[in-house]
Amino acid sequence: MASEAKVAGEGTKPPTHEVLSICKSLVAGGVAGGVSRTAVAPLERLKILLQVQNRHSIKYNGTIQGLQYIWKTEGFRGMFKGNGTNCARIVPNSAVKFFSYEQASKGILWLYQQQPGNEEAQLTPILRLGAGACAGIIAMSATYPMDLVRGRLTVQTEASPRQYRGIFQALSTVFREEGPRALYKGWLPSVIGVIPYVGLNFSVYESLKDWLIRSKPFGIAQDSELSVTTRLACGAAAGTVGQTVAYPLDVIRRRMQMVGWKDAASVVAGEGKSKIEYTGMVDAFRKTVQHEGVGALYKGLVPNSVKVVPSIAIAFVTYEMVKDILGVEMRISD
Repeated sequence: MASEAKVAGEGTKPPTHEVLSICKSLVAGGVAGGVSRTAVAPLERLKILLQVQNRHSIKYNGTIQGLQYIWKTEGFRGMFKGNGTNCARIVPNSAVKFFSYEQASKGILWLYQQQPGNEEAQLTPILRLGAGACAGIIAMSATYPMDLVRGRLTVQTEASPRQYRGIFQALSTVFREEGPRALYKGWLPSVIGVIPYVGLNFSVYESLKDWLIRSKPFGIAQDSELSVTTRLACGAAAGTVGQTVAYPLDVIRRRMQMVGWKDAASVVAGEGKSKIEYTGMVDAFRKTVQHEGVGALYKGLVPNSVKVVPSIAIAFVTYEMVKDILGVEMRISD
C-alpha cells in the first residue's frame, strides 16, 4: 500500500521541469523576437509611416529617401520610435500563442478523432495549420490594444500636436477619449489577414522544401535533408509570399487604427488638410482605392520585404544562442 501511495504521489507531482523548460523557451523566444525587431525597427517604422501618411502631405517617397528624412528630422531616436511597445508585446504574445496552440491542437485532434475511422488519428499538417491559425488569432486579439498604440506611437513626431508619453498613457488616453471599442480598431482585417498569411507561409515553405529535396538543384539537398541556411531561405521566401498577399489587409488595419485620433500626428492629419475617416473595413478599402489607386494598398511593401530576411535570420541565431545559454531542452515550435 505504501509503495502504491508513493507511486501515486509521484504520478501527481507537478511537472516543474517541464514548466521550467517552457518558461525558458518563452524567454528565449521573447529575447530573439526583441533583438530581431530592434535590428529592423527603422524599416518597420518607415513601413507604417508609408502606410498611413496623408495623401495631401507626402513626406516619405521611398525606402532610402524615407530613412534619410527620418534621420534628418528626428535623428537616431526617431529610427526606433514605437519599438519599445513592439518588443513589450512579444512575451505575452508568445505565451498566449504557445498555450493557445497546445489547447487548439488537442481540441482539433479530439474533434477529428470523433469521425468514424479516425479514432487513432494523429495531427496532420492541415490540422496543425488550423491550430496555428487559431493560436495566431487568439494571440493577436489578446495583445491587439498594444499593437494599436504601437502604431500611433510609431507615427507621432516632435511636430505632433500632442504626444503620447508611453504605452500605458497611450492605452488610457485612447480608452478615455475614444472608448473601449477603439482599442480594437482594425481588428477584423487583422483576423482575416491571418488566414492567407499562415496558409501561404505553410504551403509555400513545404512545397519549396519538397521541391529542393526531390530535384536537388546545385547539390543543396543531401540524404533528403536540407541545411539550416537552406531552410532559413525557404522560410524567408514563404514569409515574403505570405506577407505580400496579405499586405493590403495590413495597410487597411493601420489606417483604421488612426481613425478617431484627436490631435493626430501631422503625417496622418496632413497639416490641416482633410483627413479621411473610415466607417469600417470595406469602406476603408473603397476610399483608399478610390482616392489613391490600387497601388496604395501596397505602400510600404518594399521596406517590409527588405526586413524579412534579416529579421528571420537574426531571430533564428539569437534564439539558438539564448537557448544554449539557458539550457533549453524544448523549442516553442515543438
